Amino acid sequence: MRVVIAGQGYVGLPLAVRAAEAGHQVVGYDVDTVRVGRLARGESYVEDIPAERLRAVLAAGTFRPSTDPADCAEYDIALITVPTPLRDGAPDLSYVEASAELLGEHLRPGAIVVLESTTYPGTTEEVVGPILEKASGLTAGTDFALGFSPERIDPGNPVWNVVNTPKIVSGVDETSLQRIKDFYDTVVDTTVPVSSTREAELAKLIENTFRHVNIALVNEIAMIAADLGIDVWQAIDAASTKPFGFMRFTPGPGVGGHCLPVDPSYLSWRVQRALGHSFRFVDLANDINNHMPDYVVRRLGAALNRRRLAVSGSRILLLGLAYKKNTGDARESPAVRVVQLLRQLGAEVRVADPHVVEAVHGAPDLTMVALTAEELRSADAVVLLADHDEFDYDLIAAEATCVLDTRRRLHGPAVEVI
Repeated sequence: MRVVIAGQGYVGLPLAVRAAEAGHQVVGYDVDTVRVGRLARGESYVEDIPAERLRAVLAAGTFRPSTDPADCAEYDIALITVPTPLRDGAPDLSYVEASAELLGEHLRPGAIVVLESTTYPGTTEEVVGPILEKASGLTAGTDFALGFSPERIDPGNPVWNVVNTPKIVSGVDETSLQRIKDFYDTVVDTTVPVSSTREAELAKLIENTFRHVNIALVNEIAMIAADLGIDVWQAIDAASTKPFGFMRFTPGPGVGGHCLPVDPSYLSWRVQRALGHSFRFVDLANDINNHMPDYVVRRLGAALNRRRLAVSGSRILLLGLAYKKNTGDARESPAVRVVQLLRQLGAEVRVADPHVVEAVHGAPDLTMVALTAEELRSADAVVLLADHDEFDYDLIAAEATCVLDTRRRLHGPAVEVI
């Protein structure tokens, strides 16, 4: 099949490469000329896609990155994998709408369009479908197939990937569902059909809201435990020995990426708009997780105070700018908020992260450094925010004089764990 994938980020690129490996002719469309240029040169900016895999599908001619809208013509199936950020607390579907307009201009009878971008229930049928129909003059479910299949990419996960993670699929009618399922069956190991796009859209939000709420729970417990003088990590370890009725979540500096800081708020926004009342669990989780970077900075300030130092004028070395270990994804990263807060307090901030290579929104002019003994010794305090495996933890413990560890990766007399 001729496949167009609109959006070549952490979702679109792995899907594009996998579809190309499965024998489809894939166009990876993106408006970012720098990204597309790197892809054309065989340079991957997503850890889950080694350069060797990218170069193999480029050499085979089954994958072609492009910024030219004309290359989206004559597709058999198009997938929309673009960002869906929040703007002032409301969903911003501008990238989805622009993609639907582009694909609608090239839509032919018999083609398939699938939305993968996370959004609120109803988006596929209420937003994407009408745009496609208006641009093409065709009717969804009659002239072309339309559906929703939520992405389940977990960047940096060495076990679960786009192939072996079960894929939820849905369509606006039975024919759309079957055709969409048939396509994904060529790309992934397992597909999970559901009866409508709304159920599929809600399923994705349930997954992320579940994680968001439970992370908020342990984050609040961690703050309370610290005030009570209790080792929260030891308590979590003990609770995790229960073989039923408990799922392990651990505290950290906050939540990041697209999923947790954004997706549950889509559901909260939809509930407020459609039903007129709040989604209290999400609102509370947002409040706790959004303020974890503030808590990290307060704990750091207290640690410096005990050494008779102020945050203002201190050199602070942050380890990890990404929102999670072993990835370069800094979208909505709590580390960015930590940078902002420390700068506001007058600290000299330096950052070490071997994975983050692209510019980070919200943290311009960052001083990026390598993790060396000299950097560690020169820092008044070190904060571990993302526990990448590449970091030399023995070196950190040996050379740093004051460490705040938000991931429980370090041990030693100079280390304080959140």
